[in-house]
Amino acid sequence: MWKVRNSEIHGSGIFATKNIRKNTLIIEYIGEKITKKEGDKRSSNLIKRSMKSPDLGSVYIFELNSKYDIDGSPLYNKARYINHSCDPNCEVEIIKNKIWIKSIKKINKGEELSYDYGYTFDKNDYRDHICKCHSKKCIGYIISSDDWDKFLKHIKKLIKSGKKS
Repeated sequence: MWKVRNSEIHGSGIFATKNIRKNTLIIEYIGEKITKKEGDKRSSNLIKRSMKSPDLGSVYIFELNSKYDIDGSPLYNKARYINHSCDPNCEVEIIKNKIWIKSIKKINKGEELSYDYGYTFDKNDYRDHICKCHSKKCIGYIISSDDWDKFLKHIKKLIKSGKKS
């Protein structure tokens, strides 16, 4: 149904090898089940390492529930290659304590799979997460669509004060 290949958005991506209907469970996000405390520790360490060497990659810690995360960094977790988009064709759904990527619209053969990473808007570090999805809806940063209003208010405030975004 899909394969990993080079992406124009970022590094590698997952692309449909056939048409995928809306509401299809496509791939499970798998990895080691860890406590929130361990997830926070691993995320922090990965962020520190990537600041020194950006080629090290991303943080693949995914929230499973209020107690546990999934560390999706092992290479056998192909779902880790799904990129963010401001106009996604997939979403995350937790089903029976498993993280699934599900289509939210029809996906055509050859199209890259994407979802909204859901990063909370933080006026101090949003610039660290530049979006390269190139969609017509792209706001330039990887910020949850739930926080776009906060982000736009922040930008308007910066413009009004004469500061750069």
